[in-house]
Amino acid sequence: MPWSPRAALFWDLVLGVLGTLAFLIDLGADLWAASQYVLSGRYLWAALVLALLGLSSVALQLFSWVWLRADLSSPHAPKPPGHCLALLHVLQLGYLYRCVQGLRQGLLVWRQEVPTQFDLAYADFLSLDISMLRLFETFLEMTPQLTLVLAIMLQSGSAEYYQWVSICTSFVGISWALLDYHRALRTCLPSKPLLGLGASVIYFLWNLLLLWPRVLVVALFSALFPRCVALHFLGLWLVLLFWVWLQGTDFMPDPCSEWLYRATVATILYFSWFNVAEGRTRGRATIHLAFLLNDSLLLVVAWVTQSTWLPSGCLLQRLLPAAGACFLLGLALRLVYYRWLHPSCRWEPDQVDGTRGLHSLEGRQLPQNRRMAHLAKNFFPKGRDEAALPWKGEVNGVL
Repeated sequence: MPWSPRAALFWDLVLGVLGTLAFLIDLGADLWAASQYVLSGRYLWAALVLALLGLSSVALQLFSWVWLRADLSSPHAPKPPGHCLALLHVLQLGYLYRCVQGLRQGLLVWRQEVPTQFDLAYADFLSLDISMLRLFETFLEMTPQLTLVLAIMLQSGSAEYYQWVSICTSFVGISWALLDYHRALRTCLPSKPLLGLGASVIYFLWNLLLLWPRVLVVALFSALFPRCVALHFLGLWLVLLFWVWLQGTDFMPDPCSEWLYRATVATILYFSWFNVAEGRTRGRATIHLAFLLNDSLLLVVAWVTQSTWLPSGCLLQRLLPAAGACFLLGLALRLVYYRWLHPSCRWEPDQVDGTRGLHSLEGRQLPQNRRMAHLAKNFFPKGRDEAALPWKGEVNGVL
């Protein structure tokens, strides 16, 4: 192989190892924080940390299991027997199994002088599922954990060393998931338009800068009204779930698992933007941004009227203006990205389930990740010349 493709494969392998280590370190930091809460007699905080860990882990195992069952008929590499896979997911090891499987396939491809098209496509297939699961884990566990830790620190007026470790690992995990998801969407593009370092950095920054103020505002509300934050989340989550349902998502292989996906997307939308439908997204994104902005302003008003309850008021007087500046900067970068850096693609008419039928030189059908291809079509719009063409065979917004 030439050095450049081989170096790219090696870099992908290194990123996979680092992503798996980041997940394990964040898990260890959360368990460490929970144990410290138990030792200090703060059992409610420990229970909340473990509850977030447990719920997100169960959701990840369900996604992983449903996808594996849906892919059984695909011409992919050999899998363990069904009962072994089921046991791994019951033991909450399904995501780690996928990470190990992806690293093994990546190492296999990198060690080959001339990798086959099938091995390359299968490595992409595995990494795309891992990226999607990592994004779900970020908004189901890392972001709520970060909000919880900030609320505890604001309410107590002090910060322990293990809380700072948890905050740092959460930020690293969130940043990694956003960048990895952007790279995964890039892999699904048929025309492979260049997405330079600048576009990736700006995409990462506007997501993080808009996410941080939202996390801080929810953490403030949680510190002031710990008994009301659950009702607040549930009320907004139901509204967002209804909105996702109205958009007619068709991501999972069956209707029951589709509701799991919609519930997860509603949780993501509580904190950040996530596109789930094809077509012009400007209107939907504007509605979502205005909705979250109004809700955040109401939470800030609640803090201003009741801020004397918190012992760290002097620090908060500096945090809120900084959060407002982060929001404005993130909004400006978001406008820059979608105005000048967001590519449009020429999506060809697909034959089955939103993906094209590709075959390798050996005559075998190449594995394609229909799930991420579906999301990539929602994320990257069609070119103007293609958007005017009346493609036939369009079903549920997927060509």
